[in-house]
Amino acid sequence: MAIVDDIKAPIEEELVKFETHFRQSMKANNPLLDRVTSYVIKRKGKQVRPMFVFLVAKMLGEVKDDTYTAASLIELLHTATLVHDDVVDDANERRGFFSVNALWKNKIAVLVGDFLLSKVLLLSIEQKQIRSLEVVARAVREMSEGELLQIEKARRLDIDEDTYFEVIRQKTASLIATCCEAGAISVQREDKADLMREFGEKIGLAFQIKDDIFDYGVSGNVGKPTGNDIREQKMTLPLIYTLNKVDKKTRAELINIVKRHHENPEKVRRAIHIVIENGGIEYAHKAMMKLKDEALSLLKEIPDSQSKKSLELLVEYTVNREK
Repeated sequence: MAIVDDIKAPIEEELVKFETHFRQSMKANNPLLDRVTSYVIKRKGKQVRPMFVFLVAKMLGEVKDDTYTAASLIELLHTATLVHDDVVDDANERRGFFSVNALWKNKIAVLVGDFLLSKVLLLSIEQKQIRSLEVVARAVREMSEGELLQIEKARRLDIDEDTYFEVIRQKTASLIATCCEAGAISVQREDKADLMREFGEKIGLAFQIKDDIFDYGVSGNVGKPTGNDIREQKMTLPLIYTLNKVDKKTRAELINIVKRHHENPEKVRRAIHIVIENGGIEYAHKAMMKLKDEALSLLKEIPDSQSKKSLELLVEYTVNREK
């Protein structure tokens, strides 16, 4: 966690203040709703998304009330999507704890997600943050479209590399891109908004590829079963590369496992072995590092500062994390 502490150093005070802002933004009058949202807040992750917002804002200007609002809007959206995703995926756990739907059932989980999305709308209107709302609303649309595109393609297993990148650009990268763009907008740096969006998008793509690699059990411990993506019939970059590289017989075997034997542990292990043996992990790692380098090159024109250094550290952490 030492590297995370180094990353947070220039924005430590802002993150502490943000926690108060965020808790306030999730307040509810309904006792059940308040109980569920309190449970969700207590199990939040490493604050990676707020860190992107505040580091970009501080790198480009002075953190303002608008920055706290922007970070709250994005964290509300992110929390809502996690709650809804657990319902969609029928998941009983989130970060090692019971999911909302596991404790309170699907109906309540969906309604809590809806409540959080309503808070995004209300907070942006109350704070007159229409520009930030525009950016966040675009992320909602893209994340939904990405999820649907992935479901559609998973049924036919015909996803190519271009489609894969479009799926993860919408599903994962759009939210990191939104963090960076909103950070710039919050300090009135519209001149850097597109640049920061592009920067965030590349980091988001790299972030997802790292998760793809984790699923093959070749690095770290992510708290989910190895081969989980194969079990869920998700076409990730290591698998797509391998399907395009191997001979027809091996390709047919891989497709057969993903289509018909994805719940058989022995078959899943066989698929993992094929992907690793044929360089799927190395290929994905190279693609991830290329995206990281491209993202960092976009920061070259920004003057050096402690916030910029921390943002660069956050990029490195994204591709080098162990879980």
